[in-house]
Amino acid sequence: MMTSKKNLLLIGYNFYPEPTGIGKYNGEMIAWLAKQGYNCTVITTYPYYPYWKVQEPYIKNRFSFTTEVVAYPAGGKATICRCPIYVPSRPSGIKRVILDLSFLFTALIKVIHLLGKHKFEYVITIAPAFKLGLLGILCKILQKSTFIYHIQDMQIEAARDLHMIKSTFLFKLLLKIEKFIFNKANFITTISEAMAIKIYEKSEKKVHLFPNWVDTSLFFPIQDKCKLKSLFGFRNAERIVLYSGAIGEKQGLENILSVAKRFGECDMNVKFIICGSGPYKEHLIELSQELKLTNLLFLPVQPLEKFNSFLNLADVHLVIQKCSTCDLVMPSKLTTILAIGGLALVTANNDSGLSSMIKKHNIALVVEPENQVALYKGLTEALNELNDEIKINARSYADRYLEIDRIMKSFQVLALQPIPCV
Repeated sequence: MMTSKKNLLLIGYNFYPEPTGIGKYNGEMIAWLAKQGYNCTVITTYPYYPYWKVQEPYIKNRFSFTTEVVAYPAGGKATICRCPIYVPSRPSGIKRVILDLSFLFTALIKVIHLLGKHKFEYVITIAPAFKLGLLGILCKILQKSTFIYHIQDMQIEAARDLHMIKSTFLFKLLLKIEKFIFNKANFITTISEAMAIKIYEKSEKKVHLFPNWVDTSLFFPIQDKCKLKSLFGFRNAERIVLYSGAIGEKQGLENILSVAKRFGECDMNVKFIICGSGPYKEHLIELSQELKLTNLLFLPVQPLEKFNSFLNLADVHLVIQKCSTCDLVMPSKLTTILAIGGLALVTANNDSGLSSMIKKHNIALVVEPENQVALYKGLTEALNELNDEIKINARSYADRYLEIDRIMKSFQVLALQPIPCV
């Protein structure tokens, strides 16, 4: 039986082999679709996140356009078109704008080149950067492609709330551009119910849920914590509090240092780990040195083959956010924590969608964001109580709602026509 393949184009500046965040999900999405028989093409740039520096072995080509074909072990292949982009080592508001515009320009060149050679039935653009939706509109106009606009992060509001956008005129202009994209999209998707509600209020169009997933065969509970602690150089009596993820300004991670200092004064068996990379890491290291913290360890991003064991090492996982971003982003790190049956302590506003979801399913602990007293109290309770029911619920929730096959099949039914057999 032969399969009539459909051509699909994904446009987004984060992609495999970036180990975390949006790039990870974009890479896994394309691998899954390629396995199903779609002819996948990706317009992206060179991997830089979360390090904010183009990584080896791509550095030598970072100012060039390159194309590579990736064959996936599970079947299928994808054509990856990488475009040059401006990557600031210390991103600020204006530098992020330049980053977005540089990729919009180089990706436009590649889109025009590809549209002259291929017919794409589907085009998916990933926000951020929200302006990439304009390229999706171009494909729709020229080729009558089905345009799917997927929102991982409400970029405009986040930039305003973090004071990266201070001009009211500019903020309103960006919203008008975004509204134009909404109007032209065939499907609008996003990663959480709370974000879907906010996007619906802006777009006045139906917004579909397309949540971030987790591979529950790669991430799962490991019961023998004594062995894990020994493996990573910790004593069995030490209790590990872990933050693993992007180290940026929007997380408010300086609160971890304040709480670590307080624990250091009363219980040196509680050890804190901040694992990851990002533009804010050097600042946190300097702040840690000023506070003379001896119970806090900074680690780089862990390799995939060790990551499940590393996550299982922790007694408590911190998912830290600022008040202003609690409903604008769905922390992707939480999906992996749930898959391993970990105990997550999440900072979220009590009336946020994230808080409501957690409490509804009893899958984590929630404390008020940007409140060091609440974080210390919540962490003390998390370390001193069993919380076995929460851990069981966490893994069960991942199995039921976050498994990659379940989510991708729903997306396929929603936005991608089934591939006909002849």
